[in-house]
Amino acid sequence: MRLFRRRRRSIQQGPRKNQWKCPSAADSANRNVEANPPGIRAKVVVLTRWAGAVVGVALIGWAIAMSVQHAGPFLDRLLEIKEVTVEGLHRIDRREIIDLVKLEPRTPLHCVSTADITERVQSHPWIKRATVERVPLNELRITVVERVPGAVVSTGKETVLVDEEGHVLKPLSQNDEESLPFLSGVDRKGLLRGDEDARRAILSGIELAKIVRATYEGPVRVNVADPANLIVSVGSTRFHFDEEGVGDQWDRFRQVKQTVRELDAIDGYGDDVNDVDLRYENRVVVRERG
Repeated sequence: MRLFRRRRRSIQQGPRKNQWKCPSAADSANRNVEANPPGIRAKVVVLTRWAGAVVGVALIGWAIAMSVQHAGPFLDRLLEIKEVTVEGLHRIDRREIIDLVKLEPRTPLHCVSTADITERVQSHPWIKRATVERVPLNELRITVVERVPGAVVSTGKETVLVDEEGHVLKPLSQNDEESLPFLSGVDRKGLLRGDEDARRAILSGIELAKIVRATYEGPVRVNVADPANLIVSVGSTRFHFDEEGVGDQWDRFRQVKQTVRELDAIDGYGDDVNDVDLRYENRVVVRERG
C-alpha cells in the first residue's frame, strides 16, 4: 500500500516571501511624474508666485492711495499758513509786501510757489532783492533788501527819486530829499525806459557828488547833460569835469588848492562867483564870473 502513495514534495525552508504585492509609493510617484512632467509643475509654481506678488503690490498701492486720500485734508490743516513775516523793511510799509504776495486764506505751506512770490515781491520799485522761505509748520518768511536812494533827478517835466544804481524809485512833488545830490540834464524817455546812457549819466553824477562832498558840505547840484563837461555846482562855485578820471581831476584840484592862496579861498559859499575847470591835463583853470 505504501508503494501507491505519493511522496510529498519536500519544501525547502527559508524566509517567507509574500506572493501578493500592493502598489508601492514609488509606483504612485512614478505615475504622478508621468501625468505631471517637471516642466509644467515648475511653470505652475512660478505663475502662482507672480500672481501672489501682483496681488500683494495691488493691495499695498490701494492702501497707500486710501491713506493719502484721507491724510490730505489733515496735512492741509496741519500746514496751513498762519503767519507771514517780512524782514529787512526800512522805508516800505509791510502791507505793500503782503498785498504783492496775494496769499489766499487757508493756503497750506507746501502749496505756495516761492519762486512766484519772489518775482512778485521784487516787482516793487523799492525792492532790490527778495528771499522767500517756508518755515515749518505754519510760517512764510520773506526777507528783502531795499534799494538805497542815491539822488534826486530832474528831467525838466518831472522830478524823481532814483537809487544808487539809477533805478527810478518814485516821483517827487517837491524835493524833500535835500541830503541827496540833485541831478539835471538826464533824458526823460531814456530814464523811464532804463536806457544804459541815462543810467550811466546818473551814476557819473552820483559819483561826482560823493567826491565833491568829501571836501565841501551842503547841497550839491550836478548837470550831466554833456559827459565831456560835467558841471558840479556848490554854492556860487562851479566845477567842470570830464567823465573820464573824475577822481584824478579832483585830487589835482585839492593838491593845487593847498598851495595857491586864491584857490584856498574858494569855499563855494563866498561872494565871488568862480568857475574851476579841471578838464585840462595837469592844469587847474579858474575863471571869475561877473
